[in-house]
Amino acid sequence: QVQLVESGGGLVQAGGSLRLACAASGRTFSSYVMGWFRQAPGKEREFVAAISRNGLSTYYADSVKGRFTISKDHAKSTVYLQMNSLKPEDTAVYYCAADPDNTIATMKRTGRFEFDYWGQGTQVTVSS
Repeated sequence: QVQLVESGGGLVQAGGSLRLACAASGRTFSSYVMGWFRQAPGKEREFVAAISRNGLSTYYADSVKGRFTISKDHAKSTVYLQMNSLKPEDTAVYYCAADPDNTIATMKRTGRFEFDYWGQGTQVTVSS
């Protein structure tokens, strides 16, 4: 198993930036594909970004492509989400997720994002 703890959320003005972090503990960090999801009030949770086990492959939702960057630091067992040019519609609770079996290729092929482990979430609010 793996435990995930997100941090870095907060209130920012439109056009600003935030960096979210997700610290993982438990099983070997490199065993997992990692992802970020978000859920806005009254909406379903949606995929934001994912990164492969070795960190060489990434995948982004169209809504964040070019603005958000996912990365991972194996030495710190931490995955990051750098969010630039934030918009009010980016306001949501952001969740970190991990899965031992999923792959970037599968997500791209199927459009399904099945992750076994989830963090508690961190609130991001973008004011206009």
